[in-house]
Amino acid sequence: MADTDIPTMAFGAPFAHEPRLLTDMLDATVARHGARPAIDFMGRITPYADLARSIERAAAGLQALGVVKGTRVALCLPNTPYYPILFFATLRAGGIVVNVNPLYVERELRHLLVDSGAQIIATCDIPEIQARVLAIAAELGMGHVITCPMADVLPRLKSVAYRLLRRSDIAPPPPASPRHVTFAALLARGTAPTPLSVPITPGDVAVLQYTGGTTGLPKAAMLSHDNLVSNADANLAHTGGNDAEADRILGVLPLFHVFALTTVLGAAVRIGAMMILMPRFDLAQTLKTIARTKPTYFPAVPTIFGAIAKLAETQTIDLSAIKTCISGGAALPAEVRHSFETLTGATLVEGYGLSEASPIITCNPIGGLNKPGSAGLPFPGTTIEIRDRENPSRLLPRGQNGEICVRGPQVMKGYWNQPAETANVFVDGALRTGDVGHLDADGYLFIVDRIKDLILCGGYNVYPRVIEEALYEHPAVVEAVVIGIPDAYRGQSPKAFVTLTAPGAATPVELRDFLRDKVSKIELPREVEIRESLPKTLIGKLSKKELVEEERIKAASVSDPRR
Repeated sequence: MADTDIPTMAFGAPFAHEPRLLTDMLDATVARHGARPAIDFMGRITPYADLARSIERAAAGLQALGVVKGTRVALCLPNTPYYPILFFATLRAGGIVVNVNPLYVERELRHLLVDSGAQIIATCDIPEIQARVLAIAAELGMGHVITCPMADVLPRLKSVAYRLLRRSDIAPPPPASPRHVTFAALLARGTAPTPLSVPITPGDVAVLQYTGGTTGLPKAAMLSHDNLVSNADANLAHTGGNDAEADRILGVLPLFHVFALTTVLGAAVRIGAMMILMPRFDLAQTLKTIARTKPTYFPAVPTIFGAIAKLAETQTIDLSAIKTCISGGAALPAEVRHSFETLTGATLVEGYGLSEASPIITCNPIGGLNKPGSAGLPFPGTTIEIRDRENPSRLLPRGQNGEICVRGPQVMKGYWNQPAETANVFVDGALRTGDVGHLDADGYLFIVDRIKDLILCGGYNVYPRVIEEALYEHPAVVEAVVIGIPDAYRGQSPKAFVTLTAPGAATPVELRDFLRDKVSKIELPREVEIRESLPKTLIGKLSKKELVEEERIKAASVSDPRR
């Protein structure tokens, strides 16, 4: 048997990891670094000792509202100090955090709350968010809604200005009711939680993290305390960063997203670094915040790095304080990485993960070989396997594309209340990611595409990422997304959607001609559509599901002219 035919696995470096609670991780950091700043929110600094006191009082308040071991508490919050406080307070009280995107529409919010069985939800006083939460909470008969005023966590002068000048952005207090509790009233209910009669263990569920739900309804990955602590430990071992005095982590990604949960909240609390929290991504505000706070660690998604690189073409951007930029959440186009590094001088490495793995699975080394197009090496303590898609019990040799499967302490316990789905997502004890890729001779992972994104074109597998990477080579292309559309002859054909550097910078015909010597005939998009913008998720990741739905409706109207 040739060496290349030998089934291969890639193993992450061993690292010291002791199973423990997330709250134990917090306690250790507070004991060592209580005086250090934990949070910078718009210039307001919260030391770790103050954060810990607020967590204790909030945990006592949650217990007074009926939280016991296993109670689900939904957090529907943007990045503010409220999130870390209520996250750890829920865990301290014995509860389970249900992460909720504040921009979810009523249908999505209703599904998450019903599916999780959450009895308490915390939200902010932004009018459209609060109104949506109050309506669904009343409809479902939830126990309590905790309202968190944005002005209360701003620096003093900004708070006064916000109340005076942004009145339309502040929702009125909910109607007086035992069901409605302000954050201040929650803290006033006690100073410390009561010890639990049944202790929490590291293997108990800490977070219900809902997947994107691009196919069917979202499912909740059950992430245990140890899943999240182990990923924080592995992140520390991977980055080698433990200079808590100097480390400052830019938190522009929302903490309810699992990528930020580990790379911002988990990473900071693990070593006592400062979280620089921003309620949403705005390019100008982000650059001002970078200039003011000088972050050393910047986790983000490719669209954010692409936006910075584009601006850097016309103005100087100082990222000199940043030691590490890590891209995750979506594939990092090679051209985006090259442009970002060339124009800013900062190093950008790509990682890979998913909600079911807390989330990080691989990352390119910090200061080591950063292979273009690769998602990197397995995270410490992680094992990567490439399995045959048709016969998942068969491991494939290096260089062959198959389904990426993973083992490690960060892998979830399963899907909440979905034993059949849980059984389907594991093979021989390994988590099936639903992604296609291969391992090279050095153990680096290269991702081709998601299995569910495959375009089945005349019996051939067409990978959208291959076409997207080729489109990014065109100087006029800013963003690119490729999906499959119905084709009467081939079954499906690729269609590309792009945004350009300027109106008229390229035409669909020019872009198709540009691709002719870069992709095969079967991969050449049948159509190229130029748009002013492309749909994105709240974290800034390009989203395909809206485009897929548009094309589905368009195809249905063609087949049935009465529609």
